[in-house]
Amino acid sequence: MRTTVGIIGAGPAGLLLARLLHRTGIDCVVLESRTRAYAERRQRAGMLEQGTVDVLRACGAGERLDAEGLVHHGIELRFEGERHHIDFPALTGGRTVTIYAQTEIVKDLISLQLADRPPLLFEAEALAVEKPESASPVVRFVCGGRERTLACDWVVGCDGGHGVARAAFPAGTGRTYAHDYPYSWLGILADVPPSCEELVYARGAGGFALHSMRSPSVSRLYLQVPNGTDPGDWPDERVWDELAARFAVAGDWRLERGPVTAKSVTPMRSWVHEPMRHGRLFLAGDAAHIVPPTGAKGLNLAVSDVRLLARGFAELHRSGSTELLDQYSELALERVWQATRFSYDMTKMLHAQPDGDAFEHRMQLARLRRIAVSRPAAAELAANYTGLPLPEPQGPPSPAGDWWLTGGRWSGGSAAGNGHSRG
Repeated sequence: MRTTVGIIGAGPAGLLLARLLHRTGIDCVVLESRTRAYAERRQRAGMLEQGTVDVLRACGAGERLDAEGLVHHGIELRFEGERHHIDFPALTGGRTVTIYAQTEIVKDLISLQLADRPPLLFEAEALAVEKPESASPVVRFVCGGRERTLACDWVVGCDGGHGVARAAFPAGTGRTYAHDYPYSWLGILADVPPSCEELVYARGAGGFALHSMRSPSVSRLYLQVPNGTDPGDWPDERVWDELAARFAVAGDWRLERGPVTAKSVTPMRSWVHEPMRHGRLFLAGDAAHIVPPTGAKGLNLAVSDVRLLARGFAELHRSGSTELLDQYSELALERVWQATRFSYDMTKMLHAQPDGDAFEHRMQLARLRRIAVSRPAAAELAANYTGLPLPEPQGPPSPAGDWWLTGGRWSGGSAAGNGHSRG
């Protein structure tokens, strides 16, 4: 097989990139090691920044998103029995976020990809990326019980932190920066309508809790727990009791309870791999970086990576110039590190220290109080939560830009209010 861009991984990053390339007239092949059913039910985050919503709509994946997505105009912080609303539109010039599950994004993008017939191969396990330094890298993969090769002009790894793409970087060509947190999240899905209209981030006496949702009838909730926690040690009633205690506030607010349909423990970790390119091999999404879910940045970072890559490939297709592709790693890492910082700050501010450090506890409350009483501090949180602008390339503006956000017209800079200069 031969293609212009070989994409490893059919998560949101790989599928969205394939969709944008197809609309630009660039051929690609997507390889996914799992079945379609597995890919469509992988549970991940579902909080979408405005820029993510814009690009999904523009590439044709907005119909169900607009019909079923839940637009949120802020979040609520709870601490010391108090409730504090962070009003996103008022603090950011009108920006919002949208709840729409990653499973649904994947379903929408898979349907579009299969309908338009660019190759999307399930149960096609990538074994290695070979010759990424050459003009013709090759992906070896197994499909249908036999080994095959995909010859490419370029390869994009969207296959996660344990995939073959990052493993193809030779020793000494990159560095991974990592930080492990001394706590995990116990998460549940419950068949019960949400007890609140927007997400609630709580710093309770027992630690952190988050109230989120997947739909008007399904709630998603999390508890801070020690690393190594066994979900089996947390019966449903114990989970609900602890959630109610951490969300408790003065007044008549009450946490609704319902049947728990899923329960899991997620360790908290940050890591970033630099650079995000080697030769003609690029990394995007979880293949290049992981952030704790506190700031809702993981999926949105993957989308911003893809937007930068799609710009670069569009410019190459239009003019033959690799200038934007050559800046990809530098530009992507600007936003990656800002999102990593924001996720780190949110996590450290809201989680109880396992050693019970009283000084750190008071510092956390001081940070929360500052956000509650200071408009500039609240605006800083809102700007990061709703999504920082995409960094702009150096040099003269490209006529390509995010052309799919302008109805197919070539235009310079970013659309949807993201036309900011670097820095």
